[in-house]
Amino acid sequence: MHQSSQPTNAPPTVPLIDLRAQHQALEAKLVRGLRRVFASGRFVMGPNVHAFQEEAAEYFGVKHAIGVASGTDALMLSLTALGIGRGDDVLVPTFTYTATAAAVCHLGARPVFVDSVAGGFNMDPADAERRITPKTKAIIPVHLYGEAVPMEPIMEMARAHHLHVVEDVAQAAGGRWGAAMLGSIGATGCFSFYPTKNLAACGDAGMVITNDDEVADRVLLLRQQADASVLGGQKYSHPTVGFNSRLDEVQAAILRVKLPHLDTWNQLRIKHAERYRSLLADCGIELPAGSRDGSHVYCLYTVRSPERDRLHQHLRDNGIGVAIYYPIPLHLQEAYRFLGYQKGDFPVAERLAKEVLSIPIFPELSDDQVDRVGSVIREFVSARAGVTAEEKTA
Repeated sequence: MHQSSQPTNAPPTVPLIDLRAQHQALEAKLVRGLRRVFASGRFVMGPNVHAFQEEAAEYFGVKHAIGVASGTDALMLSLTALGIGRGDDVLVPTFTYTATAAAVCHLGARPVFVDSVAGGFNMDPADAERRITPKTKAIIPVHLYGEAVPMEPIMEMARAHHLHVVEDVAQAAGGRWGAAMLGSIGATGCFSFYPTKNLAACGDAGMVITNDDEVADRVLLLRQQADASVLGGQKYSHPTVGFNSRLDEVQAAILRVKLPHLDTWNQLRIKHAERYRSLLADCGIELPAGSRDGSHVYCLYTVRSPERDRLHQHLRDNGIGVAIYYPIPLHLQEAYRFLGYQKGDFPVAERLAKEVLSIPIFPELSDDQVDRVGSVIREFVSARAGVTAEEKTA
């Protein structure tokens, strides 16, 4: 196997993500927006928050878009607004980031984990339906890595069992399922604008979108300590216990600059993904689903290999930025041991955790960089095939 002379701890020649390139291209507009914020002296619930909410609602095709402090808060506020709390069960994929299940736990509800669909990364609707009981009140489909969960079976299941659907769109802003924007299909859609997302702030930020007027009013109330004045009542009167989860005015100004570019950036992600598909076809690495219709917007480009750890090291040794999302499914995390799950309960997710590897993808990635990553992966596959052949003839 080829060994690079580059030390493992050297900066990658092809980074997993480059946050500087996007900001350099938009620097003049971003600086103008930030100067206006500082000149106004309004840093909380100012004009940029209100304007961004209106612009986002129009973009996502919904009646209401409500800025909040983070994607985790978006989930918590949504669930609370829908009446989910102590004694309720919520269906959650076990192969996802911990925030999805943590939001359920913080409300005193119980996450009920669901396996991944065979041949994919997202929640298996059939496994979800098998786990429904009279205590089940909601389901959270996570559009993982930017790939849309097929929403028809989720919505049919929800109607049949009277469940609330809360879409976790943290990794799929701008993605679609058919003609609908992701996040607009369920009762609510929850977004994270963490700096690595498709639509990214320069810090923590999130959003809840919905077409339900009552749910929107509850989220608006809850995000600001449940102060009744938010909905036209008496100031410093609190009808319920709320949260402090307001979208920051600075982040809203940044997001307003970026939102008009989201579709273009997603198309560039799709272009890079298709180039990877062409370069890595038939090389023994399992690739993510293709997408020319916007059903996958590649927040992450995640491949699978039974030799994941060797491939991970080979890419790092050759200056390629890589990461593993996620090495331990939630049902095996110490944090969720109290739920009583055991190793082997979710075999598809457990295998994914051993095989997944995310390689560089971001809008500003060049064709040469994509080709470099593809070449290093093919080099690894070729070398491993030679090793395997030698072992068989030994």
